[in-house]
Amino acid sequence: MQANLRPESLSCDVCIIGGGSAGLSAAAGSAQLGAKVVLIERGAMGGDCLNTGCVPSKSLIAAAHAAHVFTSAMAFGVGEAIAPRIDFEAVHRHIHQVIGAIAPHDSVERFEGLGIKVIKETARFISPTELAAGHHRITARRFVIATGSRAVVPPVPGLGELGPLTNESVFDLIERPDHLLIVGGGPIGLEMAQAFRRLGSDVTIVDVAGILPRDEPEAVELIRGVLRDEGIVLHEHAKLIDPKKGEMGVGATIETATDRYEITASHVLVAAGRKANVEDMGLELAGVKFGPKGIEVDGRLRTSNPRIFALGDVAGGPQFTHIAGYHAGIFIRNAMFGLPAKVDYSALPWVTYLDPEVAHVGLTEAEARKAHGEVVVVVEHMEENDRAQAERRTEGFIKLILTSKGKVLGVTIVAPHAGEMISLWGLVISGKVKLSAVASMVAPYPTLAEISKRAASAHFKPKLFGRLPKAWVGLVQKILP
Repeated sequence: MQANLRPESLSCDVCIIGGGSAGLSAAAGSAQLGAKVVLIERGAMGGDCLNTGCVPSKSLIAAAHAAHVFTSAMAFGVGEAIAPRIDFEAVHRHIHQVIGAIAPHDSVERFEGLGIKVIKETARFISPTELAAGHHRITARRFVIATGSRAVVPPVPGLGELGPLTNESVFDLIERPDHLLIVGGGPIGLEMAQAFRRLGSDVTIVDVAGILPRDEPEAVELIRGVLRDEGIVLHEHAKLIDPKKGEMGVGATIETATDRYEITASHVLVAAGRKANVEDMGLELAGVKFGPKGIEVDGRLRTSNPRIFALGDVAGGPQFTHIAGYHAGIFIRNAMFGLPAKVDYSALPWVTYLDPEVAHVGLTEAEARKAHGEVVVVVEHMEENDRAQAERRTEGFIKLILTSKGKVLGVTIVAPHAGEMISLWGLVISGKVKLSAVASMVAPYPTLAEISKRAASAHFKPKLFGRLPKAWVGLVQKILP
């Protein structure tokens, strides 16, 4: 507490800790419904997504895509296949201009305009019903913890001492890395690998397991080939040993089951998992249980203290910005309307923003077989899509996982703009829409999205063109004049 300020007591309906996606959505929704809201954020408004996550990463990817156009234009008879000149300082400006354009929507001024009291301090519970933030003492009918997560450095001896880049620092680079060593082959690591490679960096990835462990094996194999074709060096099921700084950058040994490689990189980026931000919040004093994965919550996102909810990454579930917004909606229904709303991840979509994109919703084939036994798998390849042929982007496919009766359990799409196409299937799963509705819809031609209609129709082909339909058609033709 600051010595020259007397404690100020505040009482409100909802007190929210964290000004990221979950906290801001919960705050705006509560305030617009008439609740008295206090929002506490010690750092930058907008949280990880705006400042160090989704927004800057997709801005970097957009710049990388623009660079890649130079090298792929010859396939259309346009220009020469030349390496573009990369002004990385201008790329940096582009990233931060995009952040700046979106920032007003998440600003203190906007939320104060909604009637919310915003406190720029560190929050800490001092009892199950009260917390302190600077010189403020706040009691509330409901508290929300939405403090997010942060990148973790894996326990590789010497790695932490290097001060490696993470998502919190990589977008501050003004000079392009000559050789970027990425520790981690998940979505973040691969997105950064392809982006920096297309912007002219040499890139090496090392992962203790395999890349994209949550995705369908067919999608992983396709992406593995794409990355290698673009010149990215992949070391899967490998260990990073003895990283240390040297005159030429960072030196290390990469060890696989059969080989050892010596590597020297200019920069190291860690993208090997995240950790919930639960430290120094007085959670023990608040009666809130938490563990290594985050705060323990029930299906309604209530903690062990029923007055306190946890939303977003800190709640220990799927770590996506759209889940943070979804959690905020669950909170609003519970705390504002008194409805017993619970989370349901059966139609949870996720997208890895590579080129081509990998989009998924629902269960994978392995998950579906474990839960349902026998399933039906339908696969249609993008090479059968006319728009894909016109754009020379025929790599990729759509994969439907169905029950024997045609209920959609899960879908994977690998294609340019797959993330724009997966929402249809999220609606099919969450809305229990029949597959026949997708098969019978009129899709504009030519579009990549036609692949969804084609896949749905493929499921019905054996029945539609089987022996009985043919016999019926033959009978009708004899009867009709």
